[in-house]
Amino acid sequence: MTKAMLIDTTRCVGCRACQVACKSWNELAPAHTGFSGTGTNPTHLDASTFTRVLFTERATADGGVRSTFVKRQCMHCVDPACAAACPVAALVKTPEGPVVYRDDRCIGCRYCMVACPFNVPKFEWSARVSYIRKCTFCEDRIGLGKKPACATTCPGEALVFGERDALLAEAHRRIEANPAGYTREVYGERTGGGTSMLYLSAVPFDVLGIAQEGFRSDLGDVPHGRYTREWMSKVPWLTVGVGGLALGLYHLNQRRADVQEEERKER
Repeated sequence: MTKAMLIDTTRCVGCRACQVACKSWNELAPAHTGFSGTGTNPTHLDASTFTRVLFTERATADGGVRSTFVKRQCMHCVDPACAAACPVAALVKTPEGPVVYRDDRCIGCRYCMVACPFNVPKFEWSARVSYIRKCTFCEDRIGLGKKPACATTCPGEALVFGERDALLAEAHRRIEANPAGYTREVYGERTGGGTSMLYLSAVPFDVLGIAQEGFRSDLGDVPHGRYTREWMSKVPWLTVGVGGLALGLYHLNQRRADVQEEERKER
């Protein structure tokens, strides 16, 4: 059965224990900037930051301000565009749910970075031998029957790990039990064809104003992996076409040069 994670933003208190657990388990370097300048809060996802908690504020109807914290990481799509775009299968969707990266296969084309609708894969720009880096959904821990590191440290049970179908049922149960406390949408249920990261929120994600962080509301229900495969299927023919055009132009220019040389000799 496919594993997933339910992220209930109404229960997140912004402690960022998930960030610390992620960096600790994956042995990632600490961020260099934060609210206090001490490196406690990464400003964006990068090659050494797989998980980040976003902080947003919005005005309420009564004139107050409401704060919301949202965990950000790879969405582990049901039909991932990154894996569909990779020409050497360096990114693979496993039956258990994680979208994993095999650096021994990577050729550094970075097609995955362009294809991902959530802007997740990051390149190790500063490394001498660079690879793509992103959240692994703790594939190694799942293989041992354990929860992802982030889910083991959440004190408010904002992160729930389990089977995707069961988590969707739980998400809808919470919505029905508290319709005033949640928007009717489970973000990720059908978004972009479905993801393994499922979100509950008090308001629609576009209202939260964090679309620039990758939580887009215009992805539709069609798997983006399908779009990517359709495009990638045309690449060999485009390569042949461009190569043929270049060869034709070369011979045309060569013929023109030969004619000019013959005319020069006749003169």
